[in-house]
Amino acid sequence: MAKILYIEDNALNMRLVRKLLNSAGYTMLEATNGMDGVKLAEREKPDLILMDMNLPDIDGIEATRRLKASAELCAIPIIALTANAMYGDRERFLGSGCDGYIAKPIARHELFDTISTLLKQTLV
Repeated sequence: MAKILYIEDNALNMRLVRKLLNSAGYTMLEATNGMDGVKLAEREKPDLILMDMNLPDIDGIEATRRLKASAELCAIPIIALTANAMYGDRERFLGSGCDGYIAKPIARHELFDTISTLLKQTLV
C-alpha cells in the first residue's frame, strides 16, 4: 500500500487523517511543520503528500515549492489540505505546485477519491 506523508501542525487534524488512512491500509508518515516535512520527504520518498497550508515555520506554499524544485521529489503528488476555502484559494494553491486541493473539514470520500486519482496518475 502507498506511503503518505501528512504535514500538519494541528494534532486533532493529524489524528483524524491518521485514523482514515490507517483504516484504508495506507502507511502514514507525520511532520508537524514545513521544514520537518521537507526533510522527511527527502529521506522517505513518500508516494503522496498531504500538505496543510498554514504551518508554523514555512507555509505550505513554500514547502510545496521546495519539494517541487527537487529533481528527486518533484513527481510526488501534493494535495493541499487546508481550511483556506475562500474564493481563489484553490487556484492559488494549485498554481503554487499542488496537484490537488481539499478544503477542511475533510470529507472521507473526497480524501480517498483525490488520493486514488493522484496515485493512479503517478503509476501511468
